Amino acid sequence: MHTNEMMGGAVPRTGQQYSIRHGDYEAVVTELGAILRVLKYRGKDLLASFDPDGTVPCSNGNVLVPFPNRIEDGTYDFQGHTYTLPIDEHDRNTAIHGYGYRAYWGLQALTEDSVSLSWRVPDMGGYPFDVVVTVTYTLDDQGLTMTTRALNLGDEAAPWAFGIHPWLANGKQGVGDQIQKDNAPCTLSIPCRTHVVVDPDRLLPTGTEPVQGRTDLRQGPVLGEDAEFDDAWTDVERDDDGTCSAWFTRPDGIRIQLWGDETITSWQVCTGTGFDAGMRPAGVAVEPMTAYANAFRTGRNLVILQPAAVYTTQVGYRAQEV
Repeated sequence: MHTNEMMGGAVPRTGQQYSIRHGDYEAVVTELGAILRVLKYRGKDLLASFDPDGTVPCSNGNVLVPFPNRIEDGTYDFQGHTYTLPIDEHDRNTAIHGYGYRAYWGLQALTEDSVSLSWRVPDMGGYPFDVVVTVTYTLDDQGLTMTTRALNLGDEAAPWAFGIHPWLANGKQGVGDQIQKDNAPCTLSIPCRTHVVVDPDRLLPTGTEPVQGRTDLRQGPVLGEDAEFDDAWTDVERDDDGTCSAWFTRPDGIRIQLWGDETITSWQVCTGTGFDAGMRPAGVAVEPMTAYANAFRTGRNLVILQPAAVYTTQVGYRAQEV
C-alpha cells in the first residue's frame, strides 16, 4: 500500500508515494500536494504521469486550494478587508492555483484501496483563514472517487473555491510538438453551454458568451491538430443526479470519464499548445472547478465558508474500453 520510492537513499522530491489498488484500477498519490500522480486502468495510464523525483510539470495533478486558476494582481476584498497574495505568475501579475500544491500533506489513513491526506492552511497574510483541507482518494469497481473536505476552524468566514488540474493521457509517449499530433485524433466532450471570454494577455475573464463553433465541445468533437485551448466554460449541463461529466476518448479505445458533483460549476481545458517541450505533459488538462478564474475578486460562485462549517466536493474518474 505504501511505497517509499527511494532515490539514491532519499525520499523523492514529491515525498512519500502512497499506492492503492482495486480490481482494474491502481493509483499513486504523493505526499507533496496530495497529487494523484498515477492512475491506471487495466495497466494503461489514464493520466500523464511524471517522475516522482522531478519537479511537477505544468501543475500536473495539483489540488487547487483555496482557489483554482488566477487572481488578478494577487489582491482581493473580502468582508471589508483587502488581502494581498504572493504573485507567482509574474508575466501576468497574478496569483495562481492556491497554495496547497506547495506543501507536504499529512497522512490520515491508508488502506489497500483508499488514502486520505490533510493540509492546514498556514497563517498567510493574504489568506489568514484557518482552514483544514482533507482529500480522500478511494478506488472501487467503478473507478476512483476523490472527496475534498474543507473545514473552517477559525472564528471568521473564509473565502473558498476548489479545482483539480489533471492531464488526461492521450495514450502516447510523445514530447513537444508531437503531443499536439497525438492529441489530434482524441475527442473531448465538455458539458457546458457558456464559454468564458478572457483578456488574451493575462487570461483573466472579461465576460461570457454562448458556446459556438470551436468553443462548443458538448458533442465531443475530434480535437484536431489546430486545437489550442486554455479556456474555461460554465453554465454546466447536468445529469439527473446533479453530476456533470467530461469525456475524453483516445484512438487506442480507452474512454475516460471525469465527473464532478453538484458543486462543480465550471471546467477549464488546456491543450498545452506551444508549451516548453520539457514540461508539457502528453495529454490534455481537463479541470473541474467550483469557480473559474478571479472568483476571489468577482465573487462569482465563491463559497463563503462560515466558522465550523464544512464544504465537500467530489470528483472522480471512470474508464472503459470502447
